[in-house]
Amino acid sequence: MEENVGLVKVIIVQGRKLAIRDFTSSDPYVVVTVGNQTAKTKVIKSCLNPVWNEEITFSANEPLGVLKLEVFDRDRFKSDDKMGHAFLDLRPLASASKLKQALQLTTGETMLRKVAANSDNCLLADTSVTYVNGEIVLDARLKLRDVESGELYVTVKWIDHPTTNCGRG
Repeated sequence: MEENVGLVKVIIVQGRKLAIRDFTSSDPYVVVTVGNQTAKTKVIKSCLNPVWNEEITFSANEPLGVLKLEVFDRDRFKSDDKMGHAFLDLRPLASASKLKQALQLTTGETMLRKVAANSDNCLLADTSVTYVNGEIVLDARLKLRDVESGELYVTVKWIDHPTTNCGRG
């Protein structure tokens, strides 16, 4: 059974060095999935280094899973072309939330945990989960998979559910 434990805010910041799927460029957009919830960004026309800066909010349910990101090239007269995909495990954000509660953090900025880039994730570099002025934040540079080139820059913020019982784990 799923239990709502908070909100996950995903900010699709930008793409870099995306693959060409039209003649000389692409019209990229990102499909974002958390659990059974899906949303997509706007299409940026003729751009291999798009800047979206779009924020999408999802409810977070236990058991917490994976943030899935799929990049597509919008085509007018045929099906959209795949431009790679990436994923990000959301569990480090949830565990950082529990640590924030245990430390009783309320203000300031504190690094709560490190997430190492490895062969099991899409991170381009080690990153950290940070508590910043009331929010748990993870900034990630992700390498797109199953494509010749491409990176996504995303920021994920965890917001605790106001009715979360701190005594339960």
